[in-house]
Amino acid sequence: MARPRQTLLTRQRIVETAAALIDAEGLEAVSVRRLAAELGVRGPSLYNHFATKAEIIDAVADAVIAQVDVSAFAGHDWRDALRRWAHSYHEVLSAHPNIVPVLAHGPGRRPAALAMADTVYGALIDAGWSPARATHIGALMRYLVTGSALGSFALGFAGDPQLYERYPHLRQAHLLAEHQHRVDEGAFTLGLETLIAGLDRLHRAGVPVERSTGTPASLHGL
Repeated sequence: MARPRQTLLTRQRIVETAAALIDAEGLEAVSVRRLAAELGVRGPSLYNHFATKAEIIDAVADAVIAQVDVSAFAGHDWRDALRRWAHSYHEVLSAHPNIVPVLAHGPGRRPAALAMADTVYGALIDAGWSPARATHIGALMRYLVTGSALGSFALGFAGDPQLYERYPHLRQAHLLAEHQHRVDEGAFTLGLETLIAGLDRLHRAGVPVERSTGTPASLHGL
């Protein structure tokens, strides 16, 4: 009988396997040896597609960002587009929290991340924002989204009611974990709507851009 054909090793298979490991066990679970075992191949064969483990993790990060929907910037008012994009961005990162520390460092050389940054920045410029303000807005949005995905405010409080007997204003804090989704999502939505409302006021008032600090406008770090 003929031997069964071995499944072809591709970049996509490597990235998908690494992504599953990161989602399930964290960044520490990824090693060339572990990936090779999961894929049923020898370790050196991975180097035909990626030079280092860091490149594999970078590719996983970019694959996650590629899931973020930026289509609203093509046909919506900048305020609504920011809102739709931020919710998609938040949803994607919340589904893959273990890769967020990598994404928090910015787009680096990742194609999908740079394409997203280019789309958002260009839409803000087209909406009348100055390059400096568009940079600030991109940074603010990334802080909000990545920060909210890095941890849960609600889960930061223990479920022991006796712990809060000395803190009269925290008597209900032990219940927060039971309402994690409502608390965390509510906080994100409040922050996003407050941010957009503030930006809307600045945009309508035509507030002048602060004096340049010499930072290139292209470094908008989405």
